[in-house]
Amino acid sequence: MTDTADVHLPAPPEDIPAYPQQRGCPYHPPAGYDRYTEDGPVSPVRLYNGRQVWAVSGHAEARQVLLDAVTFSSDRVHPHYPATAPRFESARKVRNFIGMDPPEHTVQRKMLLTSFTVKKVAALRPGIQSIVDGLIDAIEAKGPVVDLVPEFALPVPSIVICRLLGVPYSDHEFFEEQSRRVVTGSTSLQDSADAFAGLSSYLGELIRTKESDPGDGLLDTLIEEQVKPGRLTHRELVDIALLLLVAGHETTASAIALGLLTLLENPDQLAALRADATLLPTAVEELLRYTAIADGVARFATTDTELGGHRIRAGDGLIVVISTANRDERAFGDGAGFDPARGARHHISFGHGVHQCIGQNLARAEMEIALSTLLRRLPGLRLAVPADRLPVKEAGGVQGVWELPVTW
Repeated sequence: MTDTADVHLPAPPEDIPAYPQQRGCPYHPPAGYDRYTEDGPVSPVRLYNGRQVWAVSGHAEARQVLLDAVTFSSDRVHPHYPATAPRFESARKVRNFIGMDPPEHTVQRKMLLTSFTVKKVAALRPGIQSIVDGLIDAIEAKGPVVDLVPEFALPVPSIVICRLLGVPYSDHEFFEEQSRRVVTGSTSLQDSADAFAGLSSYLGELIRTKESDPGDGLLDTLIEEQVKPGRLTHRELVDIALLLLVAGHETTASAIALGLLTLLENPDQLAALRADATLLPTAVEELLRYTAIADGVARFATTDTELGGHRIRAGDGLIVVISTANRDERAFGDGAGFDPARGARHHISFGHGVHQCIGQNLARAEMEIALSTLLRRLPGLRLAVPADRLPVKEAGGVQGVWELPVTW
């Protein structure tokens, strides 16, 4: 399915900047995004397929779009929903609550909410701590130099989400590779479709096995409470499981790696955190704001409306540019600066409104435990290569670095 919306934008195509653009520094927005903010909090941009949509780069305007699920739709199967890269076309076929509007979205989300509450995540903390300690034991045994992406940042959330869902971690190499193909910005349409198909087949078989031989994970609970009574179909559970598995480790893995890199590149702030570990939860909030791992959220207008001084027509696509909205000086003062004591929980790295990330409490816990334990147990931790030599993930996908070699 292709984008076919009739969009009414005020600038000729040659004057419209592209979206997305490649980051130069892993934790800063692309330099080209300055053009968005210079043109105002809402401005026209051009997607890979030539479609013109609105970039929402202002914080207040971004929250307005994300909060209003009636005027701004998340329905991925609709032809007006904007795809920001070829791989997103294959995602249209995956039907779960992240790509639905209320009330359909609300029904599925309610099935999962109780599994990700603050109380439930607090009960998971000792297990997360044990996972983190075990991985650092292995890192210490290997000795420097170690690449923290495959040795730490990726396995922490991957093991956690496997235990939570009831997915065998022994299969992690397969689903981690397929997940990378799903979330990498440069992935082709065919490669993305193949990855979705592989994950769907794997999860479908796993769920069928659980139907006759249940375990104690979240998938088992959903089978018992939702599939068997007929509230969910087998196919719907597969699509929900796919979202939870991929999002549950890819985004948090990047957040841990990019959070640590940001701290290592800011030695004065890092020293303050080493001296007082109680500051870390606030620092994690700032890292989430500052790094903006999931940088673009797509919507389309269901009716004519006003936004940021522009007339938005029904069918127009919009991209909420989280990295620029999170640095809007109107909301954060010196938004381009990194201040671990800022405590700005009104950032939109987890979204806003009814689609706010269901796993945000878990992601925060994983980041806090992972970063605090690394800093405590490896006090001499530092980059083994200059930061500007780290390979940056491609535009249009989960942001971060592919490698993070460190020594101590």
